[in-house]
Amino acid sequence: MRVVVFSSKPHDVEFLSAANEDVGHELAFLEPRLTLETAPLADGFPAVCPFVNDVLDRSVLERLRDGGARLLALRSAGYSHVDVPTALELGFAVAHVPAYSPHAVAEHAVGMILALNRKLHRAYARVREGNFSLEGLLGFDLHGRTVGVIGTGAIGRAFARIMLGFGCRVVAFDPVPNDDLRAQGVAYVDLETLFGAADIVSLHCPLTPATHHLIDQRAIGQMRPGVMLVNTSRGGLIDTAAAIEGLKSERIGALGLDVYEEEAGVFFEDLSWRVIQDDVLMRLLTFPNVLVTAHQGFFTREALAQIAETTLANVSAFERGEPVPDPVKA
Repeated sequence: MRVVVFSSKPHDVEFLSAANEDVGHELAFLEPRLTLETAPLADGFPAVCPFVNDVLDRSVLERLRDGGARLLALRSAGYSHVDVPTALELGFAVAHVPAYSPHAVAEHAVGMILALNRKLHRAYARVREGNFSLEGLLGFDLHGRTVGVIGTGAIGRAFARIMLGFGCRVVAFDPVPNDDLRAQGVAYVDLETLFGAADIVSLHCPLTPATHHLIDQRAIGQMRPGVMLVNTSRGGLIDTAAAIEGLKSERIGALGLDVYEEEAGVFFEDLSWRVIQDDVLMRLLTFPNVLVTAHQGFFTREALAQIAETTLANVSAFERGEPVPDPVKA
C-alpha cells in the first residue's frame, strides 16, 4: 500500500524503512507538517501517516478524503491532534500505537527529576567554563520523598516502579486504579490529596477535554511550596502562564517539560539560527530551575522500532481488509 509519511525526520526514515523490509509497502517521506496547505501532497495515497504536531481537523480531513486517503496510521500513542469523530464520520480508519516502550518515557521523566534536583544542566555548563564552585547546586535525597503520579497507564506504572526503587513513597491518581501497583505499595488518592502530599508531581495522563490545563493556578496553589513538576505526556496538561506565575512565586521549585502546549512548529526543528517568536517559551527558558527538552521522551531505539512495526502492522491489516489491530474510537 502507498503510505505518505508527514513530519518525517531521519530517524523516521531509518526505522520505518527497516520495519518495511518485511512487509513491502511503498513509503513516501515528506518533511513538512500536515496542514491544510500541505494536505494536497497526500493525493493518491490511501494511507496517511502523521505525527503528534500534524493538524488533522475537519478541513484537513476533508481534503485528505478528497485526495483518496482512507487510513490514518498515527505513529504515536496520543491522538489529541486528530478530530476523531469527524475522521470516523468521513469514513477513515484511524489507528495508533497504544504501547511501544513505556520505559523510554518513564526513564526520561526520571532523568529530568535527577537533573533538576542535582542541577546537572547548570553544573555541566559551569564546568565547561572553568567554574567548579558548588554554590547554588544543592539538591536533596530522593530516598524518602513523596512522588505523585497522575495517570497510571503503562508509562505511569513504569515510572512509579522506578521511583519505588529509589525508596520514595509513591501516591497516584487515576480514575481506574491498578491493583498491581497497589500491591507494590502505591497509594491511590484524590488529586487534592496528591497535590498536598507530593514533593514531586509527574504527569502521565492523556490530553482530553477533561485533562486540558489540569495543572492550572488552582492546582498549583494546592501543591506543596517548592514542588517539582514534570510533564512528559502532553503540553496541554499544564497552563503555561500559571506555571510561570508558580515559578515566580516559588510555589513551583523546579519544572521539567518534555512537552509544551505550543510546541508545534518549534519542537523537532533546528531554530538555532532564528529569532524564536514564542515569548512564553523564551520566558520559561530564562528560569534557572526549568529544564526543557524537545519531546524526546520516546526517543530510544527500542521505542522507535516498536512504533515503526506497529504502525506498519496497522497498514498491513487495513490493506488485507481486516480491522486495524490498534484502532482509535470516538
